[in-house]
Amino acid sequence: MTAIDMLLANERRRQRRGLWRASGFAAVVAIASVVLLGLSGWFITAAAMAGVAGTTAAYAFNYMLPSAGIRLLAILRTAGRYGERLASHEAAFGALARIRPALFLGLARGPVAQALALTPGEATARIVQDVSAVEAQFVRLSAAPGAIAALASGLVLCVLGGPWSVIALMVCLSGLLAIAGVLARRLDAPGREVQRASGALKDAFAGMVDAAAELRCYGIEAQALATVDASSLRLAEAQRAQACVVGWFEFIQAVALGAAGVAVLLIAAPAGAATAALCALAAVMTIDGAAPVLRGLAQQSAVREAKTRLDDLLADPVAEQGCSAGVAAWSIDLLDTHLPAGSRVALIGASGTGKTTLVESLLGLRPVAPGTAYIDGKDIVGISLVARRATFGWSPQDAALLAGTVRETLALGNPLVGDDALWVALADVALTDVIEGLPDGLDSWVGEHGVRLSGGERRRLSLARAYLVPAPWLLLDEPSEGLDAATERRVAHGLAARLARTGQGLVMVSHRPAMVALCDRQIAVVPEPRAYAARADTDRAVPA
Repeated sequence: MTAIDMLLANERRRQRRGLWRASGFAAVVAIASVVLLGLSGWFITAAAMAGVAGTTAAYAFNYMLPSAGIRLLAILRTAGRYGERLASHEAAFGALARIRPALFLGLARGPVAQALALTPGEATARIVQDVSAVEAQFVRLSAAPGAIAALASGLVLCVLGGPWSVIALMVCLSGLLAIAGVLARRLDAPGREVQRASGALKDAFAGMVDAAAELRCYGIEAQALATVDASSLRLAEAQRAQACVVGWFEFIQAVALGAAGVAVLLIAAPAGAATAALCALAAVMTIDGAAPVLRGLAQQSAVREAKTRLDDLLADPVAEQGCSAGVAAWSIDLLDTHLPAGSRVALIGASGTGKTTLVESLLGLRPVAPGTAYIDGKDIVGISLVARRATFGWSPQDAALLAGTVRETLALGNPLVGDDALWVALADVALTDVIEGLPDGLDSWVGEHGVRLSGGERRRLSLARAYLVPAPWLLLDEPSEGLDAATERRVAHGLAARLARTGQGLVMVSHRPAMVALCDRQIAVVPEPRAYAARADTDRAVPA
């Protein structure tokens, strides 16, 4: 059993009460539907025959009792459908509330190479599109109980037309399911391709949206459109192939409905017109009760592909046990240089030598070669990711801000600090005036990726977030890049004051003299082939 199958099985057990309720309601709907249509057929036919027989027969015919039964069955069917949908979707949403976080956690804790190989668009497609396919399957879990209930009630009614009516119904239903099974196998490749092509289209579109400004600036929208169009055509072709097979599902169901109705009507005719009508319409509704099962078979290949794609996100997690989240005076050794607690070191070197790669490897965001760095004398290769990340307050080269408020952005560094600490961190990065000038201050919305802030403001907000992390070392990658000289001096002064207050150590990548001057030593980073070999197949980023 795969990881995603185990996850879904656990959720089915968690939601078994809701799924049992949905199955019960589905059974009520199926039975009510079959009996309703059969009774309606009997009532209409019997009433017509009474009318033809003459006034006396018409007056003697009991219209009230069958009418009341029909109304009751219609109410039961409507209420049952509402209950089924409510229960099945409640179970599905309850499961999804744990499935999506589990998938995200699996991606976050998985091997570094896996995360680097997955683009944001593809990750989004899996978390949204593939999970939606699994959700639909969860909702359809009540289909089989409903079909069984429809079959049972249909067989009971068809007995009134004789044993051959029962046999005819069973033959039609068995033939329908057998042919549907064959079609489901034919649908495997197209269904899987639709799921893959849909993800590829979303990935391509997301990439083009992120580069929209550059595409317009350089006048290459046509090339971008061609890329998206190729992905769209691939999806359309896959959907066309899928639709061709799915159409046969609709066709064989229609044939089975007609065949069952006509066959049972002819076989049950000797029992009387009213009984024959009851049996025929009950047989038709029994076949119709299998429709949810057929839809499940038609979507089976898409669900299998979705599970395969989601299972990739649940690779064996990297061990993250055994860490201390508090501040400790840890020493580190970096590129054969010992750095006691509280040291300040600048990583220098030409662009492309791997400084950012080194910084990210300390956090476990990149593969790292043994002997590259040590924490308290222990090689980081053997230290859990949680312990490594608890060592550093990191501000990346590309300031990544989640959609949210200023307060929510800063709280990622430390959710327990109060407003006073937030304002101190903002003052240390020369952002106090900017945030005070926003309409809602700390509760102002920064937008997707922080688009409501300038590039320099985003960088400084990311820096303030790193300051709030309760870690013994700050790990800053180009913290003043893009800032004017006056603002850079204020940021440098704030950083120096903060280091003096907290006693934290500093590992900083910078080409700016004002920032490098804060450090008491420098380490030159030179490219090493082994640092690139470990990630040659997965890393699309260019080391700084």
